[in-house]
Amino acid sequence: MNVVDIRDAAGRIHPHIHLTPLIHSLSFSQMSGAEIFLKAENLQKTGSFKVRGAFNKLIQLRESQVIAASMGNHAQAVAFAASRLGKEATIVMPETVALNKEEATRSYGARVVLHGTTLTESLQYAREQQTAFIHPFDDPQIIAGQGTIGLELCRQLENIDTILVPVGGGGLIAGIACAVKELSPATRIIGIQTEAAPSASRSFTSGTLTAQQPAPTLADGIAVGQVGRQTLAIMNQYVDEMMLVDENRIAEAILLLMERKKLVVEGAGAVPLAALLQYPRHFQGRRVILLISGGNIDFTVVDHIIHRGLAANGRITIITLEIQDVPGSLHKVTGIIADQRGNILNVHHERLVADLPFGFLRAAITIETRGPGHGRTIAAQLENEGYTVLSHQSSP
Repeated sequence: MNVVDIRDAAGRIHPHIHLTPLIHSLSFSQMSGAEIFLKAENLQKTGSFKVRGAFNKLIQLRESQVIAASMGNHAQAVAFAASRLGKEATIVMPETVALNKEEATRSYGARVVLHGTTLTESLQYAREQQTAFIHPFDDPQIIAGQGTIGLELCRQLENIDTILVPVGGGGLIAGIACAVKELSPATRIIGIQTEAAPSASRSFTSGTLTAQQPAPTLADGIAVGQVGRQTLAIMNQYVDEMMLVDENRIAEAILLLMERKKLVVEGAGAVPLAALLQYPRHFQGRRVILLISGGNIDFTVVDHIIHRGLAANGRITIITLEIQDVPGSLHKVTGIIADQRGNILNVHHERLVADLPFGFLRAAITIETRGPGHGRTIAAQLENEGYTVLSHQSSP
């Protein structure tokens, strides 16, 4: 596959997709010391980049019936593309798939079959059916479709130093890397994975396919057990580096994208920003594009993600202390916190603790703060007032 195949794909799918915006972020630029742009594929049809590859593949298929397996975004993309092209789609999804993604897939007119507990099991079942199978990433036509993003980036911005791309099975980064490296060889392409699902990173480092069962992660869209054979070959040729990010950084990135850019982004789409937060010195002084791959977040876990993101950047602090078990004691403590402009979110106190002095209780107070320094100031003021602060933490 080469840039000609990607250009052909771009012409093929042009009537069916959005040209997504490239958004400059002053706040992220100031935060990192780099010049940061966001390629907002979360604003693409069906909420992710996957629709590009789906259209490129399905347009070239003669068959009227297709089958695919996916945890969500590929499922929605194939279902949507099939409905627009007059084809019938069956989508196999793991029994553990998020309900919102299952229902979204059905809403595009596909028949959904729940089979297996992992994507690997769903893929195997789909392959066994006597229907044209649409692989989520390890297919040259899918890769070429995703690569159309690379063509757009080179038209939208000059002198790109670095592009950070989420990596699951590798279809997205393979396509983008192939397009960009042939048009702008000096641009560095860096793949980002979560530490919970590092199969592509390990395969890239070793140069051979390496399977790794994913652990639970906020970035479920890239929780793939093994990178594709074809995608790895292209990655080995064009990709410069792979990075791993932790779950707290992903949560923080999701929250920042909501707050600073008013963008709803799923965990997989937030990992490029997570990498910027985790490795800021790596990108200082560079012109960097963060590929925001999708926005199909499970809203049933948004509250947890927001809380985790606030804790990760020190804006939620938990202070545990001992206070006298007499009327008015807790009121005095909350007054000190209020004087320091801390906002109390929750108070949990207990008396039946073996190591508590007689006549005391232990209170764990969750406080909304302006940052880690603010939390430390509140803890110090409580100690100055004579209270015994047992612990002070600003992480989940």
